[in-house]
Amino acid sequence: MSENRRILVVDDEPQITRVLRRGLTAHRYDVRVAPDGEAALELFGDWKPDLIVTDLSMPNMGGLELCRRLRAISNVPIIVLSVKGDERVKVEALDAGADDYVTKPFGMDELLARVRATLRRNPDLAGAATNNLETGHFRIDVEARKVTINGKEVHLTPKEFDLMVHLVRHAGKVLTHRSLLAAVWGGDYVEQTEYLRVFIGQLRKKIEPNLATPQYILTEPWIGYRFEPGD
Repeated sequence: MSENRRILVVDDEPQITRVLRRGLTAHRYDVRVAPDGEAALELFGDWKPDLIVTDLSMPNMGGLELCRRLRAISNVPIIVLSVKGDERVKVEALDAGADDYVTKPFGMDELLARVRATLRRNPDLAGAATNNLETGHFRIDVEARKVTINGKEVHLTPKEFDLMVHLVRHAGKVLTHRSLLAAVWGGDYVEQTEYLRVFIGQLRKKIEPNLATPQYILTEPWIGYRFEPGD
């Protein structure tokens, strides 16, 4: 059940917005639409959606710029829709702040599954025995979704936070690409290695003192990653 969570759909094609509004509303989501990024930002400020679903190519302000503007002010989850399915565009969208990328044309069932996956919190956070994780230089308040390193707070997007929690819970262990993707995004994403590459890169930019020689998130070539929390 969606519990009437709010979804803002951003697309300049009325046919697409009608289909998305009808399909999402039928599953008890509260839906509003905007024809471009500028209108979406105005509506976002007044309405505070739980998720944004946006096209890439739109007049006035496209999806990439919308992602960047939103990431400057909010950690709201974002799903990008696009007819462009090549990896370069997908990576560009993820790097701009999107949490997921769906290629047009798509089925409503697929989009609904992506919406559920994006809104779902990491299983590592469900039923946790404690709301705090502390190891090495890191402290995580799971309930408040706050991360501090050496006492300094680091602002993370929802997927960055979920990935960070999973890494911290398995500190010192080598985690394969597939296991990380399954844990943070779900079993349908185990082949989406570009997601992991982008989000590990984003995390490193935010937590590593020196990107040239990472000390916290270490690459295990051809296998995955290992998190070392520091002494």
